[in-house]
Amino acid sequence: MLQQIFTETLTWKVILYMIIGVAGGICIGALPGLTATMGVALLLPLTFGMDASQGILMLLGIYCGAIYGGSISAILLHTPGTPASAATAIDGYKLAQRGEAGRALGASTLSSYIGGVVSVICLWLISPQLAKIALKFSSAEFFLLAVFGLCIIGNISGGNIEKGLICGCFGVLVACVGIDSVTGYPRFSFGKNVNFLAGISYIPIMIGLFAMSQAFENIEEIFSEEKAQYEVKSILPKKEDMKRILKIAPLTGLIGTFIGIVPGAGADIGSFVGYNVSQNLTKNDDGYKLGEGNIDGVIGPEGGNNGVTGGAMIPMLTLGVPGDAVTAIMIGALTLQGLAPGPMLFIQHKTLVYTIFLGMFIANTIMVVMGLSGIRLFTKVLSIPKVILTPIIFALCVIGSYAMRNNFFDVYTMLIAGVIGYFLSKIKVPTSPAILGLILGPMAEKNFRVALLKSKGNPATFFSTGICWFFIALILISLFGTQLKKLLSKLFKKKKS
Repeated sequence: MLQQIFTETLTWKVILYMIIGVAGGICIGALPGLTATMGVALLLPLTFGMDASQGILMLLGIYCGAIYGGSISAILLHTPGTPASAATAIDGYKLAQRGEAGRALGASTLSSYIGGVVSVICLWLISPQLAKIALKFSSAEFFLLAVFGLCIIGNISGGNIEKGLICGCFGVLVACVGIDSVTGYPRFSFGKNVNFLAGISYIPIMIGLFAMSQAFENIEEIFSEEKAQYEVKSILPKKEDMKRILKIAPLTGLIGTFIGIVPGAGADIGSFVGYNVSQNLTKNDDGYKLGEGNIDGVIGPEGGNNGVTGGAMIPMLTLGVPGDAVTAIMIGALTLQGLAPGPMLFIQHKTLVYTIFLGMFIANTIMVVMGLSGIRLFTKVLSIPKVILTPIIFALCVIGSYAMRNNFFDVYTMLIAGVIGYFLSKIKVPTSPAILGLILGPMAEKNFRVALLKSKGNPATFFSTGICWFFIALILISLFGTQLKKLLSKLFKKKKS
């Protein structure tokens, strides 16, 4: 069987399809608004006439490439190409402003690769066991997972925790617009306006807060006397950075894998959780804290979001349950090939399953080769005059916002968010917490209410399982971990003296 797996995977045609998939995924991921889900959905029809292994591996190449590609525009332009790169933009862009774009892109590429490989190893070795754990998640566990994610707001707010919390609450409030997912009652719909009933998508808001606000700042620089020029000093990570990558990326990749296994949790959550892990592990050796341009703020999120790629495949292949929106489309791709995801797939089409495992590893390898060889080309973006670059960013913002739902309402939402983001940056208010609130707010609210409905209002349901207690412990560590670390270090010093 091993020979058959290598024979099917290592043919020139399959490798070519994967190269096309990864290259297309990187381009799609780097363009604001064009998510990995959209890329896989758009290119799904191309796989209709292919063999099952060829079609699935090409889609996997798009998936891996798009999750990584979002970091390119996040670092160079402060414009997350995908929601999974929102956390990377916080420190990555500040590194680019200091002339360390090559260093940031190198760290992003290698961390993405390590996170992806860790997820593939988990997919290969322990997929059935991990999928069983994920199926034990109920509303209470999902609520605590969302709360754990929201606890990260303090860490992504830099030194402005109070402002960050206000911005995060604003994001949660905006997420409440639309039809209540539990009762079906319209909220903040302004006379049941159709656009508001559908809810406000967080992608146009993310594009506005990060990209359009940056475009407004670029206009200000164009007309100011001082024009910022960012020189690219280095291309690859330093030895010290490699040590940080090898320490942080495998851990965040493993955490991202577990997040990917949980149905409904995606790469965006994996990215922010990875950022939170970096907060606890960073040493500030180069004099910059997380949020000020620390390389760990690139390593953690990129390891986490790429770890989700393999994790999301685990419940899809073993149980037929998609881990995220991309794997939901993958189920459709397998069905079109006459294959049914689930336990029988491992029995009836075992060779195909292990071909997918090997193909994911090859796709990640192609991604790291393309990423590292393209760093010099990517960093050329910084040398483009802002007079030319700013209109391009404007156009990409409008296209990306409109492309999500083919609705001009999203374009208006993006423009309003851009104006708000511009003024927030002037008063030093971090905008990342708003995106986190938009993503996790609905998840927390819905699962909190559903859990209480199931338990007839008994709050003990949030303490009823070992998984609940696991997340409670993580929440406490996230909130009080720094204080606990300081207390333990003081006690240790006293004992030494």
